[in-house]
Amino acid sequence: MVKNSMVHGVTRVDLTAYSAESFENAIQFYLAFLVLDELDQNEDGGVVLANSHVYIKISYKEDGEMERKVNDRLMNLIEKTTSGDWRAVSSNVLVYTVDDIGLVKETLKRIGLPHQAYPTELTPAQIYTLDPLGNVVGFTGNKLAIATEIPFVLPTEEDDESELSSKESSYTNLTSLMRTTSGYPSLPFGHSRTHRNIAILTSGGDAPGMNSVIRAVVRTALFKGCRVYIVREGLEGLVKGYIEEFFWEDVGGWNSQGGTNIGTAKSNAFLQRRGRLLAARNLIIHDIDSLIVCGGDGSLAAADIFKHEWHSLISELLSSHLIKIEQLHSHKHLTICGISASIDNDIPVTDASIGAYSALDRICKALDYIQVTAESTSRAYVVEIMGGNCGWLTLLAGIATAADYIFLPECPQQKEDWRTHLQRIVKRNRRNGRRNTLVLLCEGAVAADSTPITSRDVHQVLSEELDIDTRITVLGHVQRGGAPVAYDRILATLQGVEAVSVILESTPDTPSYLIAVKENKILRKDLQDAVRQTFKISTSLKDREFEKAFRAKEAEFIEHYHNFLAINAADQDKKLVKSASLLNIAIINIGAPAGGMNSAVYAMASYCMWKGHRPIAIYNGWSGLARHESIRSLKWSEIVGWQSRGGSEIGTNRETPNEADVGMIAYYFQKYKIDGLIIVGGFEGFESLRQLEKARELFPAFRIPMVLIPATLSNNVPGTEYSLGSDTALNSLTEFCDNIGISSAATKDKAYVVEVQGGNSGYLATLTSIAIGACATYVPEEGISLVQLSEDIETISKSFDCVQTGDHAGKIILKSQNASKAMSAEKLANIITEEAAGKFEAKSVIPGHLQQGGTPSPIDRTRATKLAIRAVDFILEKSKVLKSQDDVIYEHTKELTESAVVLGVKGSNILFTSVKQLYLFETNVRDRMPKVIHWDGIRTLSDHMAGRRRIYEDEDN
Repeated sequence: MVKNSMVHGVTRVDLTAYSAESFENAIQFYLAFLVLDELDQNEDGGVVLANSHVYIKISYKEDGEMERKVNDRLMNLIEKTTSGDWRAVSSNVLVYTVDDIGLVKETLKRIGLPHQAYPTELTPAQIYTLDPLGNVVGFTGNKLAIATEIPFVLPTEEDDESELSSKESSYTNLTSLMRTTSGYPSLPFGHSRTHRNIAILTSGGDAPGMNSVIRAVVRTALFKGCRVYIVREGLEGLVKGYIEEFFWEDVGGWNSQGGTNIGTAKSNAFLQRRGRLLAARNLIIHDIDSLIVCGGDGSLAAADIFKHEWHSLISELLSSHLIKIEQLHSHKHLTICGISASIDNDIPVTDASIGAYSALDRICKALDYIQVTAESTSRAYVVEIMGGNCGWLTLLAGIATAADYIFLPECPQQKEDWRTHLQRIVKRNRRNGRRNTLVLLCEGAVAADSTPITSRDVHQVLSEELDIDTRITVLGHVQRGGAPVAYDRILATLQGVEAVSVILESTPDTPSYLIAVKENKILRKDLQDAVRQTFKISTSLKDREFEKAFRAKEAEFIEHYHNFLAINAADQDKKLVKSASLLNIAIINIGAPAGGMNSAVYAMASYCMWKGHRPIAIYNGWSGLARHESIRSLKWSEIVGWQSRGGSEIGTNRETPNEADVGMIAYYFQKYKIDGLIIVGGFEGFESLRQLEKARELFPAFRIPMVLIPATLSNNVPGTEYSLGSDTALNSLTEFCDNIGISSAATKDKAYVVEVQGGNSGYLATLTSIAIGACATYVPEEGISLVQLSEDIETISKSFDCVQTGDHAGKIILKSQNASKAMSAEKLANIITEEAAGKFEAKSVIPGHLQQGGTPSPIDRTRATKLAIRAVDFILEKSKVLKSQDDVIYEHTKELTESAVVLGVKGSNILFTSVKQLYLFETNVRDRMPKVIHWDGIRTLSDHMAGRRRIYEDEDN
C-alpha cells in the first residue's frame, strides 16, 4: 500500500452504509486506499476518517432494502466496466486531484478493484473506481479538478444534498509509478523528490530538436513527481500568459518532428520591463517556480536578465496589488536553466547547440548534390549559408565537403586582399586536377575592413577574374527545416533530462546554468558567463577585433578552423620539411565499412602532403598487402571528392595480421620504409594493432608509431565512446524507423520489430531507441527475458488504445541481432502477434546493410578529419623518440609501449591510450567488447522516456 496521501481537493464527504458488512468494507477501503486515519466514532456508530486533505464521514444505518439497491447498483456498474461509461449512468461522481495517475492505476490493480481509465488505459488522464457503497470515485492529474456533483451518497428521494465544505485543491507529492534505479543518469544524488512546478518554452529561431527537448523535460519532470507546463509562442507567450499544463501523452511522437510544436516568437514586449512584469505575474498565477528556456543567445540573455530582476519584479507586483503577500513569500526565488538551441551554434561554451548538426546535415546534402553537377560541368558554385555572425556552419560544411574556400565573419583574410587569396587557391586546385570549385560564404562574412562580402562579390571574382562559369546558390530556410538528425534528438533528450536535474538540485544560492556538451559529455556551465562570452565575441566583431573574437571561440571551433586550413593547403609548392626528414605514413582500413573511413583517408593524406610527408595507402586490408602487395602512395588529385563518399575507397576486410601472414606484412613495411601507421577500423582493427604491438619483439619493422582510429557502427572498441560510422548508422536507422513508424501509426493496429546490427554491442539499438522513442529495445548485454517480453506485449497492447487521430507515434520494437540466438526478428514478431491475441499484429523488418552504407554524416566527416590530423601529429611527435627499429636487442620501454595507441573520445577529452593496457585490462576479448559499457546508463533513460516498465531479477513475479 502507498504510504502517503494519494488525493487532495474536496475536504468533506458524507457517506451512508446500510449493512454492517458494507460499513466495515467502506472503512477498510478508505483507510487503505486513501491512507486516512480514523479520528472519531459518532453516536450513530459511524466514523470520521481524515488526513490533511480529505475528511470523510461514514454513517451506519441498517436498511435491507437500501443494501439490496446498493448491491444491485454495484453489480450493474461492474458489468459495465468494459462496455459502458460509469460517468454516464451515475448522477453523482466525485473527482479528486492526484499527483501521479499511474500510481493510482497501480494501486487499484493491487487491491483488485474494477476501474475505468480515460482517454486510454495506457496513458490515462482520469481513472474511476467503485467504493463498497456503490459510489463512483474519480481521480485526475488536472490540478483544477473538482467534484462533478456535490453530494457523494447513493441518491434517494429522501436524502438531502449537503454542500461540500471546500472546493479548493492542493498538491501532494507522490512516489512515481516507475521504479528509479541508481543507474538512472538524471536522478540527483540524495534527491528527495521535492515538488516543483516547471515550465519550458522555446524562443528565438526554431531549431530541429526543440521538440525532443520538450518531450524530455515533460516526461522527466512527471517521472520525478513534478508538475510541468509549456509556454506557447516563446517569451511572447510568457508575457501574454499562453501557459498550459502538459502530460505524458501530450508529447508522444514528438522526437521525429522538426521545429517546435509549442511555437516560438520574438518578443519586443519582453525586452521592456512592463513585459517582464507581466511574465512574472503569469508564472506566479500558475504557481510556477522554475523555468527552462530553450533557445539561442538572445533568448538566453533575456532569461538571464529576467532572473536577475526577479526580486524587484515581484516586489513591484506586490506594491501594485497584482499579487498577494502569500504569493510573494512562496515565489521569492525563480530557478532558471538554459538549453542552447540554435542552428548558428554561436554559444561559445558548448561544442554544439541543438539543431546545429541537423542544419549542417541539410547543408552538406545540398552541397553534395551541387558538387555532382559542378564536377560534370566544371563550374564554380558560390553557396551562401546561414549563421549570422557565427561561421560554424560554414566552417564545418567546408571541412565536410572539402570546399576550396570559405568566408567566415570571425576570420577575414588579413595577410592579403581576399580577392587575391581566393584566386590563388582556386587556380592552384584547378591546376592540380580539380574540375569543380566550391566556395562557401557565411551570411555575416566581412573583409578585413569590416566591409560585407556578398555572394555577388565572390561571383564577380570567379567569373570575371578567373573566367570560370559560376553560379550562386542561397540555401535559405531549407537549412532549418525537416526532422532532426539522430544526434540532435539524443543531445536534446540528454540535455532536457539534465535541465530537470538542475532545477531539482537548485537552491536560492545556486547560479543559473546552461546545459552544454563537450565531446561526449553533458556539462553545466554558468548561464551568465555564457551570455557574457557570447556578447564579448559580438562586441569584438563590431569593433573589428577579429583575432580577439576568434580567441574567444570554443577550442573545438579553433581546431576545426586550423584543420580546414591544413587540408585545404594540401599539395602546395612550398614544403615544410626537408626531404631527409620526410616520413612515409601508411593508412589502412580494417573491418566492416563505416561512414567516415574515406574522410579519414582524405584528411590524413592532405595533411601529410601539407606537412611535406608521404601518405601511403594499403589497399584491401592486410590480405591485400600480404598476398598482392597492394600498397602505393596517394596523390591529391586521386583523392578529391573522397571526403564525402561512403564505404572505403582503399578497400577493407576483416582479416587480422596473424591471419594474413604477419611476417609478409613486416617484410613490406621494411621494403616501403613505413615510418608510421594509422589503422581505421573496428574491433578487428583493435586486434590488428595489438598483434602488431606484440610482434615488435620479432619484427623491428613494427617498432614505429601506430594509431587506431575507431571506425565501426557497433561502437564496441575499447578506449573510446565514439567510433567513426556510428553516427552515420544512427542517422540511417533513425530515418528508416521514422518511415516505418509512419506506416505503423497509419494502420493503428500494427507494430514493427526492427533488427539492428551491432554484433554483441547494444549501442546502436540503444541510441536509436532514444532517437525514435521505441516501445522496447532488446540488446545482447541483457538478452530477451520472457517475463520482460510478456510485460512489453501487455504495455504495447494497451498503448494501441490511446492512438488518436493525428498521432504519428508508431509502435516500433528494436532488437539487436545478437540479443537472442533462439529468436530472430521474424520469430519475435510472430510470438508478439500470438500473445497479443488479436489486439495488434507485429511484423519484422530487417534494414540489413543499409545501416553500413550511404553518405557519411557531417559528424563522421568532421570528426574523421580531426582524428586523422591528430593521429598524424602523434606519429610525427613519436617518430622523433623512437629509434629502436634497427636495434638488435628488443627492449620493453615506456616510449615504445605508448607508441601503439587507440585514439578515442572519453567524456570531454580526446585521448591516446596504449593498446596493451586496453587489451589486458579493459577488454572482454571473447565478446569483442569493452568491459565497461559506457552507454549502459542511457538504456535506463531510454526506457523511462518511452514509459517502458522494466522487470528486474529481484522483483517478485
